[in-house]
Amino acid sequence: MPIRAGNITSLTGLIVAVALLASAPVRAQESHIGNLHGQAGRGKALYGRYCIGCHGVRGDGQGENAPYVRPEFPKPRDFTAGLFKCRSTPSGSIPLDSDLFDTVGRGINITAMPPWFPLTSKQRADLVAYVKGFSPRFKEEQPDPPVVIPAETPSSPESIARGKVLFQTTLQCMQCHGASGRGDGSSAPTLRDNKGDPDPPYDFTSGARFKCGQTDHDLARIFLTGLDGTPMPTFADYLHGDQIWDLVHYLRSLNESGKAKKGWGRLFSELGS
Repeated sequence: MPIRAGNITSLTGLIVAVALLASAPVRAQESHIGNLHGQAGRGKALYGRYCIGCHGVRGDGQGENAPYVRPEFPKPRDFTAGLFKCRSTPSGSIPLDSDLFDTVGRGINITAMPPWFPLTSKQRADLVAYVKGFSPRFKEEQPDPPVVIPAETPSSPESIARGKVLFQTTLQCMQCHGASGRGDGSSAPTLRDNKGDPDPPYDFTSGARFKCGQTDHDLARIFLTGLDGTPMPTFADYLHGDQIWDLVHYLRSLNESGKAKKGWGRLFSELGS
């Protein structure tokens, strides 16, 4: 490949970033996921290889690639704030180590954060330990207990109809996600994340996997935790009992309809996405 000025600039920036990372002190941080014990010392090299391009040397989301993230995607996460979208803990709490571990493996759909399939479970645990070191919150705070999700009720036309009322009227979800869940609500163009960057709402009719998982349980959890650092709030104080599942069933009906229209249902099933 011919060497161009832009390539040289990019390569130089990457070399500088790696050099800065090498000179940075290793944060005395650990992670614990089941029987896995992650250490920041081992995670440092993994971060330099897989994460530094977007999240930056300081973990502030200002990596060399960050300006080139597609405009319809959220910008890379600023780890220094200790705010994370995908958690099992209540809004405002730091996540569990297992939450970060799952995010690294699963990725965050409809963002620039991919699933890191090449990493072993041990490597993911080490990477989590290193990432935790960017925010003092992980040293100063303990995560709250995970939210309690009630047992799922059966999906039915009646449940879906009740969920539609919750979505369009009671909770006013349509202001952001639109009357049909397409992500085109009246507030959508104005939505910003905690850094002031555009953060468009999810289109439930796209047939795509949800940002923080694929199951009904994953979707219910998002309602109860919110997506911290984004405009998506928690509805833990407003959804009770069967209402959680009514809303899940309605939104799932939109999602499944989107898959059917695009012929993705079998593909997503085969890929386990």
